[in-house]
Amino acid sequence: MMTDEGEAGFRCGAVAMAGRPNVGKSTLLNRLLGSKIAIVTPKPQTTRDRILGILTMRDRQVLFQDAPGIHRSGKALNRRMVSEALAVMEDCDVVMVVTDARDPVDDLRRDEQVLQRVAAGRLPAVLALNKVDLIAKPALLPLIDAYSRRLPFKAIVPVCALNGDGLDSLLAEVTALLPEGPAMFPADQLSDRPLRFLASEFVREKVMLFTKQEVPYSTAVGIDLFEEPDPPAVVRIAATINVERSSQKAIIIGKRGAMLRRIGTAAREEMEALLGRKVYLELFVRVERDWSTSDKGLRKVGY
Repeated sequence: MMTDEGEAGFRCGAVAMAGRPNVGKSTLLNRLLGSKIAIVTPKPQTTRDRILGILTMRDRQVLFQDAPGIHRSGKALNRRMVSEALAVMEDCDVVMVVTDARDPVDDLRRDEQVLQRVAAGRLPAVLALNKVDLIAKPALLPLIDAYSRRLPFKAIVPVCALNGDGLDSLLAEVTALLPEGPAMFPADQLSDRPLRFLASEFVREKVMLFTKQEVPYSTAVGIDLFEEPDPPAVVRIAATINVERSSQKAIIIGKRGAMLRRIGTAAREEMEALLGRKVYLELFVRVERDWSTSDKGLRKVGY
């Protein structure tokens, strides 16, 4: 029976989105919410921080926790990212494992680290086989069989985060596993992250999309100013793009500032779409040498 928030039968719980880098977790989160709160690029390890996405319906509230992909690395930044991902899996009611359906059916080693963590946690788990639009349908059954033999998933659902195929079924399977309880957030709230954080992420997304080689992974964005006066006044934001080398700074600025203007324009448009009003964005670039390699460096750029 359909219920209102807080009434008997209402379900509310946390769903950890687990998977290795670049399997489409953030795209899936944005599609489920119907709004962009997580940045998306074709590059692996785009997500660096835990992001809570809140989906509220009449009879349920789902707290999707997107986190960095689980991978192996000795770099300080990467260690922090994996720690975030593992913490999310320990503090949830359901685990949604997201994987790439294009992986060879006879080789699940790419997901082994994730699957081991899910097995150790002993929480109910649902598998989302993402990117099924890129494989032939006959390949699905052997893949489903292989994963079902590896772990006792409550459900295995083929989906395409990009076009939304299968997401209704995925959502039904996940929410059926949530505990009964009242909503934890207002119905109109999409995330627990402040707008300052989302603004910094939009800038970092554009850096990742528009630059190549090591530059995207050597970039951290801090917000220096965030003024949000009453509408319809313009929102004023100033941000600093931190890099590790002078050569990287030159790339981000570009010839006569062309690249920095391109990054700023694209990021500003994302911010205006989110805020529903005009934004004035000012960007700066600073060299913070080797910030990603040590805990001290991470603190300097705000991690």
